[in-house]
Amino acid sequence: MALTRRALKAMGIDEEKIDEIISMHSETVDGLKADVAKYKADAEALPEVQKQLEKAQADLEAGKKDSYKVKYEALKEEFEGYKTEQTKKESRAAKEKAYRALLQEAGVSEKRLESVLKVSDVDSVELDDKGAIKGADKLTESIKSEWADFITTTETRGAQTSNPPANNNSGAMTKADIYKKDDHGRYVLSAAERQKALMENQIT
Repeated sequence: MALTRRALKAMGIDEEKIDEIISMHSETVDGLKADVAKYKADAEALPEVQKQLEKAQADLEAGKKDSYKVKYEALKEEFEGYKTEQTKKESRAAKEKAYRALLQEAGVSEKRLESVLKVSDVDSVELDDKGAIKGADKLTESIKSEWADFITTTETRGAQTSNPPANNNSGAMTKADIYKKDDHGRYVLSAAERQKALMENQIT
């Protein structure tokens, strides 16, 4: 039953009271209408809110993936840099080893070897599959020319013909061989060598 002025009069309520009741009733109804409108608006907005929530969740997951990806890329870059550095060190060590050997073959003094190696353009040389320097012959000539003052030479002298060494590898010696004399009438072998030769050849 609707609450109307006529119904209230029929109940015998005073006019003044009727106005008060109608006013209170109107406020209540207006409040309920406002609540209904709010709930309706909230209900209509719920799908959009749900979409926003789902989007926020998706963005969060994507952010996590991106974070892991960034970390992975950083670690990968660091590892690649480490491998490159190690390769450079190994290449440098191999070139230094080959260049040092070439300096030795060229006759550079051992005392000057490291000094020459430090100022040489080791990085520019190329190695073949066996680790040897390409164009080694040409480079050796260049080293001999550039570092001539640091190259040592060894003079090999032949034995004096007037006093040749005992030929212990030529086989058995005769007594005449052991007591052989040079052009000046001196024994070719010393007393100790003659004694040893006599014993080795079992000559009495």
